[in-house]
Amino acid sequence: MKAFALAVACVATGALLAGCSSAGKPTNKDDSAFVYLLDRKSNWVENKVDTLPPLPTDANLLSFEVSGNTPLQFAIDPKSVSVGDDGVVRYTVVVTSPGGARNVNYEGIRCDTYEWRQYAGLNADHDGWDTTVANQFSRIENGALNAYQAALYQDYMCANKIPTGSAQRIVENIRYKRTQTSQIH
Repeated sequence: MKAFALAVACVATGALLAGCSSAGKPTNKDDSAFVYLLDRKSNWVENKVDTLPPLPTDANLLSFEVSGNTPLQFAIDPKSVSVGDDGVVRYTVVVTSPGGARNVNYEGIRCDTYEWRQYAGLNADHDGWDTTVANQFSRIENGALNAYQAALYQDYMCANKIPTGSAQRIVENIRYKRTQTSQIH
């Protein structure tokens, strides 16, 4: 009985090896067409931004650090932060110079591609949004002195090409200065 089982196992192994050898021989074929699942380009569609958030109030702003070398101050309006099912984190940012000049923008960061875009900026009368300044997604710049989009992406909004959580979690992380690197245990 043992001899019969051994013979069957040998025949099965031989058939398997024969099948493998006839499946194809190694070639010098270029395999560059191979794409990892997470790197595949999909038919991504951005959520339509129909309504803009109310303008921020100074009392609600949450400051965040960008660089120790910049004199500018950066803050987020927590009421404006949202996470879309398109993977874009949208927010209102306020950038203030030492002299008190302010830029107020409504923007979005696309986590899967490391890109940002502006949807609107504060109008000339400082009483509403100006959508004529809107632009398309472009690569986030890391090396710039005032690269606040890079700081928001890396510290609070995105990890592993996806948003770090709900809008509430992102806001709490900014409020309590819990950056991505400070949360590593």
